Amino acid sequence: MIVALKALAKRRWPRLRLRVILFAVLFFAAAMPGISAIFLRVYENTLVRQTEAELVAQGAALSAAASLAWPGGPPERPIDRNVPGYYAPEPTTIDLRTSQVMPERPAARATSRAVDPASIAVARGIDPLIERTTRTTLASVQILDRQGLVARGQGVGGDLSDLPEVRTALAGAPRSVIRRNGDYRPSYSFEWLSRASGVRLHHARPIVVGDRTVGVILLSRSPRALFRGLYEDRGKIALGVAGIFAVLVVLSGLVSRGVTRPIEALSAASREVAAGRGDLPETPPTAAVEIQALYEDFRAMAHAIDRRSGYLRDFAAAVSHEFKTPLAGIAGAVELLQDHGEAMSSVERRRFLENAAADTVRLSKLVTRLLDLARADMARPEAGVAIALEGPIRRATDAFNGASFTVELALPAGLPSVAVPETTLDSVLGVLLQNSRQAGARQVAISSRQTANAVILHLADDGPGVPLADRGRLFEPFFTSRRSEGGTGLGLPIAQSLLAASHGAICLAESLEGTAFDITLPLASA
Repeated sequence: MIVALKALAKRRWPRLRLRVILFAVLFFAAAMPGISAIFLRVYENTLVRQTEAELVAQGAALSAAASLAWPGGPPERPIDRNVPGYYAPEPTTIDLRTSQVMPERPAARATSRAVDPASIAVARGIDPLIERTTRTTLASVQILDRQGLVARGQGVGGDLSDLPEVRTALAGAPRSVIRRNGDYRPSYSFEWLSRASGVRLHHARPIVVGDRTVGVILLSRSPRALFRGLYEDRGKIALGVAGIFAVLVVLSGLVSRGVTRPIEALSAASREVAAGRGDLPETPPTAAVEIQALYEDFRAMAHAIDRRSGYLRDFAAAVSHEFKTPLAGIAGAVELLQDHGEAMSSVERRRFLENAAADTVRLSKLVTRLLDLARADMARPEAGVAIALEGPIRRATDAFNGASFTVELALPAGLPSVAVPETTLDSVLGVLLQNSRQAGARQVAISSRQTANAVILHLADDGPGVPLADRGRLFEPFFTSRRSEGGTGLGLPIAQSLLAASHGAICLAESLEGTAFDITLPLASA
């Protein structure tokens, strides 16, 4: 099922530009405050808590006024504001996400009990204070006696002691609750988005005289509507939106200059390079660090491809040239034998056949050496190789030492191990010693020196040396001064490729007489 859905998504997924994706991400991030304000009701919850805080403040003031006006109360004690805990701000408790919305508050029940006369007297005494405050706060205020009977406000004489908030206040603790507002009628089309539109906030606060709860101040008020609050704060909200979009524009420009434009330029440059035209682009200084690294990698790759392409072109031309001569000789010999074979003497026929056979041998040798060169070019470093040098050097010395050609060793004791396979060392030493012997040298001296990361073998012979004009082409494929003797010119290129596969190197060294080579072999520990 999941695989099928992934396949469907891949088929239907639209092709989007990077700038579109980044802009969508930034736009969504910029819109998140607005989305949370409406759908997570963060802003609306703030409005409700603000309303609760106002009811708490008004209730605390009216409760204090009623306590001071209560008949028969004990005299006020001196106030010591230095007592720890004297200042105790009361936090809000209503949260639209977690608070239960109770049913609409029922009307006060009829009862035969009489309202406490002290409550009625206090209600009349502070009634002007209540009227003046409610003109501003628009809150409904009721005063209940210690039995929960209404002494002032709607439903005078009725019983509200069954309400949870009243019971809590009669026990001596304030409480705020949310109830449905039965008189609410929607005024706006989008008021369904607001959870606080159809509710009313109720706050019950005890009237404490001495250590006794003698009554309750019961306040209720509808919270500020979400859309009215948005309208009233429209200036601040508009400024915030403008600021968010300004930041969005700046971030879009930053992303464009740091990511999208450099990637588009690199894409265009890759197409130009693939078509064989255009220069490599400069690395944009405003691009991100990763994009700058991508430019450098692209430049290195383009240079490597260019070098490889040049090598392949030159190699193909050299192969064509090297194969053309023996093939032409074989074709000529066959054609002559076909046309004039019967008229030729046996000596002439044998001479043409020997020439064709020699060209065939040369072609076979070229193919074999080309395969060796291909394997050398494709070789990769072997992990964990640690070879002692003395073994391969001794084998090469024993193989080439003779009456007319000798190899002398001047190696220090305890040569370190190198990270080059034995087969590579055997091949490289065999090529160099063979070249020296074929060039006419009678003696080769092998010495060594060590650097921090490598061992350098120095091979010097007493032969005629390499002409100055040929030194720059010595490692080119098919370059040889012994073509007439069957040389292919691939020995040194093969040796160079084999060493390069193990991070080694070979180069022509300066020598007063004869020919000298330096072979750099990385240490196994490095």
